[in-house]
Amino acid sequence: MSDSTAGSLKVSLEDSTVGQPVTKRHRKLLLKTNFVASGSAGKDEDQRLRWLARTQESRRHLLADVCAKYQLGIGEQRISQRQVSRVYVEDRSRLLYCEVPKAGCSNWKRVLMVLGGSAASTRDIPHDAAHYANGLRRLESYGHAGIIERLQSYTKVLFVREPFERLVSAFRDKFESPNSYYHPVFGRPIISRYRANATSVALQTGAGVTFREFVQYLLDVRRPVGMDIHWEPVSQLCNPCLLWYNFIGKFESLQEDANFLLRRIGAPANLTFPDFKDRNPLAERTSSRITQRYFEQLNATERQKTFDFYYMDYLMFNYPKPFKDLH
Repeated sequence: MSDSTAGSLKVSLEDSTVGQPVTKRHRKLLLKTNFVASGSAGKDEDQRLRWLARTQESRRHLLADVCAKYQLGIGEQRISQRQVSRVYVEDRSRLLYCEVPKAGCSNWKRVLMVLGGSAASTRDIPHDAAHYANGLRRLESYGHAGIIERLQSYTKVLFVREPFERLVSAFRDKFESPNSYYHPVFGRPIISRYRANATSVALQTGAGVTFREFVQYLLDVRRPVGMDIHWEPVSQLCNPCLLWYNFIGKFESLQEDANFLLRRIGAPANLTFPDFKDRNPLAERTSSRITQRYFEQLNATERQKTFDFYYMDYLMFNYPKPFKDLH
């Protein structure tokens, strides 16, 4: 990637609206920009690309506003290896990608493998190779100087998803499908803690966790088992107020955002973001309709507490409240 291309994707603190309040007008303008960008297929290519670039600028500015308003990341003197533990490195394209499960991360890892030369096509990479990121290197594996040099000069990429939808997607994947890890490691302690009169079979296998039990675990300050990256808030998982991502994509516009980025970094013309789903391929993708069905199993207080749990994700990435009774 050339220096001019890299520079076009970078945003400095001076370029952002750091220190200004997050206003309703700002958020409305961003929603309008997103709407036009997503509906711009009929416009000429140059105009479409300009809209996509403006959308990126708006997303970065809103994130900077939120970070400044809530003073997030302020006072950090040194970036630790733990804070970049979810970030993958692709040196040839000078790209850093923070892994957000249930927001297209397996296919993003496939793209990184192709960019790095370890595979010729994303379709050549089986699920397990992508899931375990075979051949990819994490930013935490470098020394402090290597970490800082890459953070300062590489394009830093983050893709997010509507938080409730991401949560339901993770629950369906890990608890409604057979899983030799999540059922015993998470399912058994969840059932033991939150289900009255649990059967011996349920306690032994950990299968059959309900969505309400799962949410009870999520909101418990004394969880019987720790947090997991599949439902950890992006604001904590990827440290956006500390790492200052240049590119913020959304699962809701995944193909358009991802392919826009690939063209901007000078990726091979034949490399486009994959659209296949290779885990539980017969299962319907988690949509807003499916998400609403799951959250209807909770009472208003549980919904509010779950919204509070993901509040910073909603604010940072401009997602509207998913239920009218939330405040």
